[in-house]
Amino acid sequence: MNCKPVPRERILRAIRPVYDIDIIKVITGPRYSGKSVILSMIANEVNADDEHKIFINFEDLKYNHLTTAIALNDYVTEHMKDGKYYLFFDEIQNVKDFTKVLASLKSTGKCSIFVTGSNSKMLSGELASLITGRTIQFEILPFSYLEAREYVRTVTGNVPGNFLSEYVRLGGYPQRFQMGEESLAHRFLDELYQSIVEKDIHERHPDLDMDKFDRVASFVLANCGNDFSARSIVGYLNREEGFRISVQSVHNYLDLMEEAYLLKRVSVYDISGKAVMASKPKNYALDNGFRYIKTNTVDIQNGYFLENLVYLELLGRGYRVYVGKKYNGEIDFVVVNCGKKCFIQVAYLMIDTLTIEREFGAFSSVKDASPKYVISMDQFDMSRDGIIHLNLVEFLEGRELTFS
Repeated sequence: MNCKPVPRERILRAIRPVYDIDIIKVITGPRYSGKSVILSMIANEVNADDEHKIFINFEDLKYNHLTTAIALNDYVTEHMKDGKYYLFFDEIQNVKDFTKVLASLKSTGKCSIFVTGSNSKMLSGELASLITGRTIQFEILPFSYLEAREYVRTVTGNVPGNFLSEYVRLGGYPQRFQMGEESLAHRFLDELYQSIVEKDIHERHPDLDMDKFDRVASFVLANCGNDFSARSIVGYLNREEGFRISVQSVHNYLDLMEEAYLLKRVSVYDISGKAVMASKPKNYALDNGFRYIKTNTVDIQNGYFLENLVYLELLGRGYRVYVGKKYNGEIDFVVVNCGKKCFIQVAYLMIDTLTIEREFGAFSSVKDASPKYVISMDQFDMSRDGIIHLNLVEFLEGRELTFS
């Protein structure tokens, strides 16, 4: 299979308005999620000739001599002659004291700067703290369902009938679509996971107890979507594996996993109080493929895999997503867009009256008039009592939500 890039129009549409604004454009996301391809697409789109574009990939050894702030600053300023320049720095975290050189180059007023990186804290936290108010972040995820389907159609000419179930299992990392056999995709995902852990966690935290981290990370990824606490993880590892670890260590490991884009920790939205709470009881994998390599069996009927898929699609659309808490239970997602919201329940198939009552009944105590959705694989429209039923595939293909 030839590797051909697919336009990431959703994210490009979000970035285009700031191409020429004097603010550092920070593009973050997991390794191998397509950040470099998107950076190249932006470089092709900006209105400038090649002489006014400087593109450096800091994982390319030919630029190894530019991985200090002074070396990079000297190199770029020597090449900036007249007019406005567009600077593209891929995997900028490989440059020592990169925040200093970015601040220096920005101060010239002669350039528009775009950077990518694979560590959320390093790019969005450390950079923003040094250059307050002068950065804007865009988060890249692996291919959405729609992007993945278009990619497969582009490179093979057709989309297989089992594409959805394959996507649920193997996720959307672009390179895994080149693997062909599922065993090769599994191997790719496993090696990618190990690479992320080594480069974005272990190298930054060399004193970390990697055995303990690996056990916690494997448990969390295998159980994404379940409602569990750091204390319950400690109890499980101690009870089932005779493995002792502190609650604080678990919290630290979850923070590191989120920084490295292995997962997202989701905050609670108190529906009755209409407020976001500090607690983060749920974790979702940044790609279902990482759940796949940490579980013994993967079944599309597993509601948590579909819930993870819906969560990622909502993130990809730029929405803020929370777990909804009410006095007598939970709503899968409270989704906020421009100050307005909607509620979502996710199910596999509503095959009997009991399942239908459970999913639609989750909204019975919710007095908020915001739109309410049940998303499932069912083809037949089961909308009732003002609650909208959506087919999962239609939603993943771009069916818009209503907010109020």
